[in-house]
Amino acid sequence: MARSISEASKRKEKVAHIRFSPAEFDALEAAASAAGMTVSAFVRSLSIEGAGVRPFLGEGDRLVLGLLADGMRAIGGNLNQIARAINTGRAPVESDVAGSIRDAHSVATALAAELAEMTRRSAAARRGEGA
Repeated sequence: MARSISEASKRKEKVAHIRFSPAEFDALEAAASAAGMTVSAFVRSLSIEGAGVRPFLGEGDRLVLGLLADGMRAIGGNLNQIARAINTGRAPVESDVAGSIRDAHSVATALAAELAEMTRRSAAARRGEGA
């Protein structure tokens, strides 16, 4: 019976040889296991993503990270202004300092949550599961 085109394209016929130290391979096995993948599938997925053949982040993920980065830059600007005021002997307004700290905490929390979700989706995609 002839194979369909999709079956043939999924067949892995090419081999790339790579050497690892025992410690590196142990770490690789642990990471692959944590991702629910074989070592071969794990290395293949990371290689393809690392080479840019299949991007690690989707367009939506890149947009979200861009917005969060913009927020962090804005907070950094506020904190620099506060530091300049302190360095020139002017006392910053307490509410400005507290507000900047709250903003930094909020953006850092959102960034951590987004990265955790992106990691979950990426691991699911590597395993061939629906995100």
